[in-house]
Amino acid sequence: MAVGDAVQGLSSIAAGAFLAIQPSAGVEYVIHNIGHESDAELHFYDGSNSLLMDVDIGNGAWMKHALHCSNSKYYRVKNTNTAAKLISFDGIQSK
Repeated sequence: MAVGDAVQGLSSIAAGAFLAIQPSAGVEYVIHNIGHESDAELHFYDGSNSLLMDVDIGNGAWMKHALHCSNSKYYRVKNTNTAAKLISFDGIQSK
């Protein structure tokens, strides 16, 4: 992939598990949209510390953001529902 290319993902995430939006070493993303099929939490994470940024109940999305992610500091989305649910993201590679 190259700078400016779209990055995106769509995964079924188990109950209580996280979708990590973590680029490989030396790569950075700017995430614009995150969608979730049911209850979800958005966390900023550095490998040790998890900062809860927002909570959303039911299906929904965090849209039109500029969430900067590197390999060492990135966003994770937690499925807080009691069953596996879909979570998606899209953005661009910035480095």
